[in-house]
Amino acid sequence: QARSAGGRKIPCVDWAGASREAQAVREGTGERGPVRHRKGRAGDKMKDSDSASGASTNSEEEVKFVPTPEQVAESDSFKAQANKKFQENHHNEAIDLYTKAIELNPSNHILFANRAFAHIKLENYGSALIDATDSIELAPSYIKGYFRRGTAYLALGKLKQAKQDFKEAVKIEPKNTDARKKLDEVTKALRQERFSEAIGTDHAPPVTVDPATMEVESAYDGPHLEDGKVTVKFMEQLIEHYKAEKKLHKKYAFMILSQVRDILRAEASLVSVDVPNGEHITVCGDVHGQFYDLCNIFQINGVPSTQNPYLFNGDFVDRGSFGIETIFTLFGYKALYPQHMHLNRGNHETVNMNKMYGFEGEVVHKYSRDMMDLFTDAFRWLPLSHTINNKVLVLHGGLFSKDETNLSDLRKIDRHCEPPDDSCPMTELLWSDPINIPGRQPSKRGVGVAFGPDVAERFLKSNNLELLVRSHECKDEGYEIDHDGKTITVFSAPNYCDQMGNKGAFIRFEGGDMKPKFTQFDAVPHPNSRPMQYAGMGGGFNLMQFLGGN
Repeated sequence: QARSAGGRKIPCVDWAGASREAQAVREGTGERGPVRHRKGRAGDKMKDSDSASGASTNSEEEVKFVPTPEQVAESDSFKAQANKKFQENHHNEAIDLYTKAIELNPSNHILFANRAFAHIKLENYGSALIDATDSIELAPSYIKGYFRRGTAYLALGKLKQAKQDFKEAVKIEPKNTDARKKLDEVTKALRQERFSEAIGTDHAPPVTVDPATMEVESAYDGPHLEDGKVTVKFMEQLIEHYKAEKKLHKKYAFMILSQVRDILRAEASLVSVDVPNGEHITVCGDVHGQFYDLCNIFQINGVPSTQNPYLFNGDFVDRGSFGIETIFTLFGYKALYPQHMHLNRGNHETVNMNKMYGFEGEVVHKYSRDMMDLFTDAFRWLPLSHTINNKVLVLHGGLFSKDETNLSDLRKIDRHCEPPDDSCPMTELLWSDPINIPGRQPSKRGVGVAFGPDVAERFLKSNNLELLVRSHECKDEGYEIDHDGKTITVFSAPNYCDQMGNKGAFIRFEGGDMKPKFTQFDAVPHPNSRPMQYAGMGGGFNLMQFLGGN
């Protein structure tokens, strides 16, 4: 559950108007009804819904709070601890400490900006918008507040709002070259977006590329497709070729990508998988371009085969800088075993995320723009969810804002598109997260919904399911069990971004009892390529460059 000071819940949905929504919450008129404002911030107006007689009153009283020197000192101590946790990449702990600091000194604009920074690191863009807005309102000339909010808007694809914040930053500090560079980049991206909308490129088919016309040079020493088909031998050679830091020839890369795109196009939005008695399936979470850790999964659990099927639950690319190696390994096995290598779409198999988190830049750097267009088309055909033996539902993010949404609705989703901005099943299943309090809350991410144990229980019961498996969140142990065992998160990218120190995990289900069995593993060494190395190339953004210092 994302909070601002004093536990204030994040306002709902319309993040394009996040400032307006934040103000509505502070004025007690938000969508969730009257909200008590955080205690003690100077200048805050507080509404009291309880009079002495218990009747509601509309009277308002100006309350000014000035912290004592002791409170300021204690707040500064929490801030120092939070900054240390932030530098150590313990962002959740940093957020908790910033919150304690804010409760003691809620007029300190730097605390809100710093907490916004930590939320952005965790992709909690909704929470970041709220905190950055608070920072700006407390100190309208503090440039980092605009950096934080502009970056959060940018991450949510709200370029107009991002431009406005970076424009304000330039107005505050006209000679700040960093602020002006950010404004120029966002302005350029907004111009490109408008041009794309005008010519309809978002809906146009990708450029047609004919691999048959491509010549394989005699100097190429990598694997070759036999009669255009992926074989076991090819996959063995491909993995070794990648471990040697070499590149698959573009002819074969285009061939595999085209074949898998056609296989995915023939699949349903909700795929049913049967695992007979005596057989099994392995479910993996996010791998995020961490190719060498993917190879370690296969070393521990065996490579995919008809006897060893897998389901990878989205977020194959971005963040890690071996996305090409990762996706062609997964797609190669999909071409080899289309009925035994299952792939779900994640929120990172989307245009906006690929631009910001590195995959687009990586593809353009290693291959071409034409290949990125074909990846975009293939990603849009990825199924959105799978059921296993009609007992387990596997999807990337989570559940929905309406109890009425059911499996039949998931089957009907016309998925070949970018996720819509509004609340709808497709967007929510890619972005939502579980919480351990009843009901639903606005998402800390600014997209999707946070759903409680009662929501999960009702959904599973009404759809005759026993378990929800999702991914989407880094977990210290590689997995986490919530909602009295009814919701499981699995995350398969250990030491995420070379920073988080977490374990990876995968789940094995036996066809008989369908009880989850967990395997944890640690990160393995990889060549010296930093995370998000290609972000900002190919016309995208390196999101972290927009933040400014902490």
